[in-house]
Amino acid sequence: MSQRGLLDDLEVYISAISDYVIASPTSYHAARIAAAHLAAAGFEVHEESDEWRPLVGGSRGLVVRDGAIIAWRAGAGVSASSPVRILGAHTDSPGFVLKPHAQFEAAGWEQLAVEVYGGPLLTSWLDRDLGVAGRLVDRAGQEHLARTGAIARIPQLAIHLDREANTALTLDRQRHTQPIIAADTDGEPVSVLSLLAASAGISEAAIAGVDARLFDTQKPELIGANSDLLAAGRMDNLSSTFAGLAAILETEPAEGTIAMVAAFDHEELGSNTRSGASGPFLEEVLARIGAGLGASVEERARAFSNSWCISADAGHSIHPNYQEKHDPRVRPLAGRGPMLKINANQRYATDAHGAALWARACEAAGVPSQEFVSNNTVPCGSTIGPLTATRLGIRTVDVGVPLLSMHSARELAHVRDLHGIALATGAFFAGA
Repeated sequence: MSQRGLLDDLEVYISAISDYVIASPTSYHAARIAAAHLAAAGFEVHEESDEWRPLVGGSRGLVVRDGAIIAWRAGAGVSASSPVRILGAHTDSPGFVLKPHAQFEAAGWEQLAVEVYGGPLLTSWLDRDLGVAGRLVDRAGQEHLARTGAIARIPQLAIHLDREANTALTLDRQRHTQPIIAADTDGEPVSVLSLLAASAGISEAAIAGVDARLFDTQKPELIGANSDLLAAGRMDNLSSTFAGLAAILETEPAEGTIAMVAAFDHEELGSNTRSGASGPFLEEVLARIGAGLGASVEERARAFSNSWCISADAGHSIHPNYQEKHDPRVRPLAGRGPMLKINANQRYATDAHGAALWARACEAAGVPSQEFVSNNTVPCGSTIGPLTATRLGIRTVDVGVPLLSMHSARELAHVRDLHGIALATGAFFAGA
C-alpha cells in the first residue's frame, strides 16, 4: 500500500482499502497488516513487555495486542498535558469460528464444526466459496498467521427438497451451518490444520493452539451503474479501521496534540476482553505515553479533559425495500457522506458538543455529512463509543459509513463515504 495519496485520490483509496480487506480475513490479520504498513512508514513497533522510550514531538509508535492495534503520532510541542485525538474502531466481524476437534465426517462428506460468532446474517453465508484463516500458536508460544484458499462451503438444501425455502427458511445454527470441505476421501481425510500449518510455514505437529474462522474468498468489487458502490466483506468495520490508518499515515497532528488510532477486537461480542474496548488496552497505552511525558495525575486529568474520541463504526443506509424499518424523517443515504450517529438512550455517545466537533471536521475536509437515528420500534445496536467514554471519561462522538446488508458476508458501501470518513478523520487529527 502506498503511504501517499490515500487522502488525495479517491481511486487510490478504494484500491488500497480493497487490498486491505483481501489481506485481512480475520482481526489478527487486520491488526498485523496495519502494523506492517505503519512500520514501513516509520512508526516504531512497541512490545508491551519492553520499556518504552519517552514520547517527543514527531514520535510515531504502535503496539499490537492479539487482534487489536493502537497507533499514535505526536505533534510538535507535545507536553505532559497534551490532549489525545483518538479514532476508535474495531477489527472483528460476525461470522463462524472453528470449534475444537473441528473436523468430522457425515454421510461421506468431510465437514468442519463451527460456532457462530456475533450476529451474522446466516443466509448470506450459504453457497459461498469460503476459506479458513486465523492464528496458530506453536509449542514454543510463537504466533503464526495462516489462511487457506477456498476450501469450504455451507450448502443450502435444494428447493426440490424444501419447497418452503423461499417463504419460510429457518436455519438451525448447529445442524445447518457446518461447512463441507471434501467428499469421498476413502478414509484419508485432508486435515484442515495441515492446510493452515502449511500456509504458515510450520508443521501440523507444531500447533499447540488455534484461533481460526471462516471467511468469504470473493474479492471486493466495484459495482453499480456508475461503478461507485463497493461490495466487500467486513466493511463493518474495516471501513473505519482503514480510515484511521490512512489518516494517521498522511496527517500531521495539530501542534501540542497526539493523534491516535485504537482498533479493538471483539466489538461484535460486546468488547469484554483484554483486547476489546471494555478492556484495559487503551487506558494502559495512554498511561504509558503519559508517563513517558512525565505527566502527573493533575496533568493527565487536564489532558483527558481536552481530549476527544471519534468512535467510527459502520451504520445503516436507508434500505429502499424496507423503508418502514427506518426513521420516517431522518433518511441517511449511501453516497451522501459519513453519518453522525445519535441515540437518546446512549447506545451511541454523541451529544451536542460531539456533533459540533464532527461538523467542524467534515467542513474542514470538504466532506458532506448526514445523521442517523433509529426508528423507535427498531432498537439500534451499540459501538465502542459509550464504552470508551465510560472507561476513560474522554468526550466521544459516534460516526460511521452508511451500509446496506450490514452483517452479511458481503456488505455494500459508497466509495465517496468510504473516502469521506478518512478525510474527516485526517481533519480531526489536524485539529479541526
